[in-house]
Amino acid sequence: MKIIGVGRNYVAHIAELKNEKPDAPVVFLKPDTALLRQNAPFYYPDYSKDIHFECELVLRINREGKHIKPEFAFKYCQEIGLGIDFTARDLQEKAKEKRLPWAISKGFDGSAPVSQFVPLSNFADNKNIGFHLLVNGQKRQEGNTSQMIWSFAEIISYVSTFFTLKVGDMIFTGTPAGVGPVQIGDRLEGFIETKKFLDFEVK
Repeated sequence: MKIIGVGRNYVAHIAELKNEKPDAPVVFLKPDTALLRQNAPFYYPDYSKDIHFECELVLRINREGKHIKPEFAFKYCQEIGLGIDFTARDLQEKAKEKRLPWAISKGFDGSAPVSQFVPLSNFADNKNIGFHLLVNGQKRQEGNTSQMIWSFAEIISYVSTFFTLKVGDMIFTGTPAGVGPVQIGDRLEGFIETKKFLDFEVK
């Protein structure tokens, strides 16, 4: 099982981090040990002092495929959930400054809380799915798939050019603006439309 992340897929988030808009999806991987399920708490590690939340819609692959054309993408992916791409921003910035890989900043243990999955068919239009994140009861992030640079189908097609997608693989599809640091004691609640998908604490 692979956890595949897509970065820089919302223009406002690109701007808030002062990054350049890429010509193609920015892809990175998280190991399976990053996964947190069933609203398990996130334990703040001692090797970072600046861990940020990034709320994202997550696709789950239901059928093995490679070199998938966009028009056939939803034969391979039929479920959606919500996730947090925790990022150790201090470790990431240090790596970027030295032009080194930043896998540790994205892939550390517990860095990928993921909700249950529901059928994509539950939503009338996968190009108009809203989601948001509350931190301690306050809305911190809000996004909609209509704001994505690359659609679900385009992401699946692009990623499958390089990686064979297998049943159970998860694709984080990018985060909207509003990312920020978490602290011990914070409570994170994530919603797709009006339904709560995530509810866990930072310890």
